[in-house]
Amino acid sequence: MLSTQKISLAKVAAKAFITPLTVRTFASSAARNVSINLHKGSFESYNCDAPALDVEISKEELVRMYKSMVTMRRMEMASDGLYKAKLIRGFCHLCTGQEAVAVGMETALTAEDKIITAYRCHGFTYMRGGSITSILAELLGRKAGISGGKGGSMHMFTPNFFGGNGIVGAQVPLGAGIAFAQKYLGHKAATFSLYGDGASNQGQVFEAYNMAKLWELPAVFVCENNRYGMGTAANRSSANTSYFKRGDYIPGLKVNGMDVLAVHQAVAYAKEWTVSGKGPLLLEMETYRYGGHSMSDPGTTYRTREEIQHMRSNNDPITGLKQRLLEFNIITEDEMKAIDKAARVEVDQAVEEAKASGEPDLSEFWTQIYQKDAGIPYVRGREPEEFHRY
Repeated sequence: MLSTQKISLAKVAAKAFITPLTVRTFASSAARNVSINLHKGSFESYNCDAPALDVEISKEELVRMYKSMVTMRRMEMASDGLYKAKLIRGFCHLCTGQEAVAVGMETALTAEDKIITAYRCHGFTYMRGGSITSILAELLGRKAGISGGKGGSMHMFTPNFFGGNGIVGAQVPLGAGIAFAQKYLGHKAATFSLYGDGASNQGQVFEAYNMAKLWELPAVFVCENNRYGMGTAANRSSANTSYFKRGDYIPGLKVNGMDVLAVHQAVAYAKEWTVSGKGPLLLEMETYRYGGHSMSDPGTTYRTREEIQHMRSNNDPITGLKQRLLEFNIITEDEMKAIDKAARVEVDQAVEEAKASGEPDLSEFWTQIYQKDAGIPYVRGREPEEFHRY
């Protein structure tokens, strides 16, 4: 029985892949690396050493990071517009301001590493291989959507990205289970389970910590601390706001989540920690969302406009990387403008493609519930007498 399960899990894992992003090569982007020294306040450690502040990275990778963040923000701005035009309905949680977390993570990982997160998932879906058209079409509830138009903002997946989960905190024990599968199969890879400061007090989060440490799983628990759980400030909901220390017996790191290079360095450190057999690690990404919790939240009733503007002016992740690119003469102002323009054109085209896609057929209500070979002959509907037989 154990052997059969192992073979089955191995087949599932073998399907994992990542779609690489296309990176434009500029004349001024030579293949050689650059060395960048991070601010000394980039990390704070708990029961472990902090990552090195010196980052060795290629110029091409830095340009890729910039392009990814610019494109992601443009995509979320388009989503904002579509929602306000009433083309997107229901819940919609945007990651504007938090781009450095998804981009910095992806550049430090491989296709074998897994990510699972909560409902602010558009950026992670994009970085894990989802196309802009498929993400926007999903938001619009169209057939071309990455989940066939049936998942919406909170339920997007790729073969190495496990969502997009709508229940607060529920993805954390699922992530521990994925990490268990990786260890069981002998894969030298890690699982990153993300959750917000608003979910940090969930009992299931601490249960997942406990099991991950008992079994020394290659699990990295990542708290995206954007300071507000919905409309409640962190210090009003949590007796202990040092989230990176709340693993107790699990070491932790606090990371400047507004600096894409600090995120990259911390995630590379976390992956090496877990796959080398040291067990789980806890990361706290200090970040900030410019918009409200969701599109239905103006985001200004529990914080001031001045606070938001201060964060935009002094801590914006895209502006921060832009300054480094110019400082190191990696690309010119004109090349940077070309990236910005290309991102705008790409997203605008994706919006039109998404809008042109039709809605799912009614017959799709009954699909993708069970595996086709599961041997289940029917699905129950809303009423006791309502059944759909395959």
